[in-house]
Amino acid sequence: MPDVVLADAELADRILGGWTGRIAGNMLGKPVERGDHWTREHIDAYLRLTDALPLTDYLPAPPPDAAGFELRPEWPRCVRGGIDGSCRDDDVDWSVLGLHVLETHGFGFTTEQLGEEWLLRLPYLQTFTAERAAYRNLVNGLRPPLTATYDNPHQEWIGALIRADVYGWTSPGDPRRAASLARRDAVLSHTGNGVYGAMWAAALIAAAFTAPDVRSALEEGLARVPAGSRLARTVRATIALYEAGLDWSDALTELAERTAGLGWIHTVPNAAVLTAGLLYGEGDFTRTITLTVRGGLDTDSNGATAGSVAGVMCGAAAIPPRWSVPLRDRVSSAVFGFDGVRIGELAERTVRLARSVS
Repeated sequence: MPDVVLADAELADRILGGWTGRIAGNMLGKPVERGDHWTREHIDAYLRLTDALPLTDYLPAPPPDAAGFELRPEWPRCVRGGIDGSCRDDDVDWSVLGLHVLETHGFGFTTEQLGEEWLLRLPYLQTFTAERAAYRNLVNGLRPPLTATYDNPHQEWIGALIRADVYGWTSPGDPRRAASLARRDAVLSHTGNGVYGAMWAAALIAAAFTAPDVRSALEEGLARVPAGSRLARTVRATIALYEAGLDWSDALTELAERTAGLGWIHTVPNAAVLTAGLLYGEGDFTRTITLTVRGGLDTDSNGATAGSVAGVMCGAAAIPPRWSVPLRDRVSSAVFGFDGVRIGELAERTVRLARSVS
């Protein structure tokens, strides 16, 4: 159990901050989510073209003649002036579904029960990469751990990490518990660093409730995964570059060389971008999510997790209104029964779960 118990009002503000930050960070990164095209350099070129450096708000709309800078098709609903509630995205769907699983089956849920809820609540075509492979395997009658290993080339990609937030939000100050819950979820579709990424993210978010700073929260997250794993070694390398005084851009260049060949959706290089955004963001919500998205790779996933950590650390009341107000307290979701749910309601339900084990 956590050593520090948060007062009811502070816990509620921190959890609402996590939900709001996750959705805002996801929306920020969504228009440029294609890491093989939207590299760090290409994103900054777009921001210079649109006079948006330094980035302090949602991405601006593209100029009519912006050849080579085509955003994702959903961009009109994800850019400044066009946001009217959140767009549907799997990075948010998984948090919603995780909340439902905990409400339905409790903290003793099994991986098999999680798989059943996938089939009941989420359309197949709204899953991707490792999750789609696991979903197909479930339909074909396979059970965990075969759902993760059979005909699944994406076992170490970022999907399990993006499902981890709810386990951190419901384990405030208890990273060990958060990591254990995230592992039970992750093994449905992932192995190795794919599982470690989920455990690390959940523990990091749980630690963010009580850690004195993001550096300490990162260390607490690392304590919950094997020290010799490539994920842990990469996160530590990122911390070392930051502490050595390299600037953000040079650090990411070095990290890209160290993780070359893994691809833009693999957990490990994305953990480096996320860690750099958190460290160089230095506790500022806006700087954290904008640096993370400018880092490239899986921009909407990284922006979402960075926003979740930063939102928990600062609380919803401290998130600048330019990020929260356009969301209109409303979530678009493919999870059956949740489309149009209020962000505030999701947070309230999460608080009840967190309090049930305190």
